[in-house]
Amino acid sequence: MCTSVIVGANATTHKQNIISRNEDCERDIWNKYFVYRHQPEYANDKVITNGLWQLGNGLKVPKPTQAFSYSASPDFEANNEASALMPAKFLYEERGINEKNVAISATNTLAMNDKAAQADPLLKQGGITEAVIPTLILPQAESARHGIQLLGQYIEQYGSAEVNGVTIADVNEIWYFENGSCHHWIAVKVPEDSYLVVANAMRIHDIDLNSPEVLHSSGLYEFVCQHQLLPDADKHNFNFAKAFGVTGQAYNVDRIWLAQLKLTPSLAQPTRQQQYPLFLKPDALVSVPDVIGVLTATYEGTELEGKANRPIGYDKTAESHIITLDKQQCHELQGVIWQAVSTPLCAMYLPFFAAVKSFPASYHSGTNNFDAHGAYWAYRTLFTLAYAHQKHALSFIGSEIRAQEIALYDELHNLMPSLADMMANSTQQTMSFLNRYALGNCDLMLQFAHQRRNQLMNELAAIAPPTE
Repeated sequence: MCTSVIVGANATTHKQNIISRNEDCERDIWNKYFVYRHQPEYANDKVITNGLWQLGNGLKVPKPTQAFSYSASPDFEANNEASALMPAKFLYEERGINEKNVAISATNTLAMNDKAAQADPLLKQGGITEAVIPTLILPQAESARHGIQLLGQYIEQYGSAEVNGVTIADVNEIWYFENGSCHHWIAVKVPEDSYLVVANAMRIHDIDLNSPEVLHSSGLYEFVCQHQLLPDADKHNFNFAKAFGVTGQAYNVDRIWLAQLKLTPSLAQPTRQQQYPLFLKPDALVSVPDVIGVLTATYEGTELEGKANRPIGYDKTAESHIITLDKQQCHELQGVIWQAVSTPLCAMYLPFFAAVKSFPASYHSGTNNFDAHGAYWAYRTLFTLAYAHQKHALSFIGSEIRAQEIALYDELHNLMPSLADMMANSTQQTMSFLNRYALGNCDLMLQFAHQRRNQLMNELAAIAPPTE
């Protein structure tokens, strides 16, 4: 259900690697919270049995040797939502950055074709799933490439119950990973001058399996040939998406077309092609507000207006994140997570430095039932009331939010040199300031959400009910 936008550093305004995703769901209410894991679950020997760590879906793996701290974004109801659940914590953590400044966004749910499913069927229980990928990989990954290799090794050894797209990045590289079946996978390094968009369909095609910028499962090409997953398989022009996936579905390719139209409008592309270019160069350098523009995009004003029924900006988004990784900064300032809770159509992206180890109470408390204090419900109710009120109310509030995000983005960019100077003098003082900075932004934007919510409630209450 998700949409991802990934941009190489040389294609961005401030030379930052950018990875992002709308975490879209099948239902309207899907509450998230935000935490910093000072140690992974397996650091507690009480969860280790005979040297094995049992994850939430029943997967058992040897206890990892590394134990990096990391930030995460789990579901409030994860213990009820995991399929084939075994007693465990930390499920559906979705995105985060570890202490090595390795970031992950997992996952983009993909579709698998029938022929591939017959050749290497997915597991019905256990194995690698979206629910466990960040929890498994983030505490171990020393680099983006290392994270990809770890994930690939786990899939080859233990199998997968789903086919997913995963982005793993550090300050030097971005890698995009797809598994096409239970045991076979591929990953490509995103060019520094280009971007990639993913929308619930496998995307990797026209690549050279022998390239150093491509990693894949052992025996992938031979497997595709053996099971005739491609009519004329070519390892130097390999179409992984066609071999394992389902291409050309309007539900997916419409969003690819829309995103590429937003970022490369000079390229006139027909709608609803079977496949769109894997990597494209943007017409102009891309900023965080530009990525927000893609993640909130609809078809209004395009030739698919009134025809496509699945936009990128979506009402069923549980959270949306944009992660920037900047090797020009000192280690503590390299990673920033721009986080929106609920649908970004009516929620603010706020910056959290990855090194910050605490979050405002409104971002780590609550449930899937309404409460008046949590950040998720502040923005979710604002969207609900704006949508119920009038179309212009949602548009007007969205415009206000986008304007404030641009101000925050400019402010943070101007603040970075001062933060670097502060960090050189006192790490402790700088971290204290970053905590207050995050808390202040969150409080101000929650006040905004509450004020707009109250205004809409007053206006709706003033509308006279129909008389009989």
